[in-house]
Amino acid sequence: MSEATDPLHVIYKLKKTMQTILDGLVQTLANGGVDNMTDYKYILGKIHGIDLINQELSSLLEPKEPKEDDNITRLRN
Repeated sequence: MSEATDPLHVIYKLKKTMQTILDGLVQTLANGGVDNMTDYKYILGKIHGIDLINQELSSLLEPKEPKEDDNITRLRN
């Protein structure tokens, strides 16, 4: 499987791109680059959406439960 089609590579690249976009939006708000409330709400909505996507991607990359093929050995005294 090539790097371009490797799912993990695609997810990491997507996360990096999303973070770059998010940083730009936050910078726009911080520098007062918004002229009206409509634009402000629009940018906040984009920030919220990107944050949700980043959380989901992070969840995909860090499984909470052990995999079925992981060997769990119990020790008895």
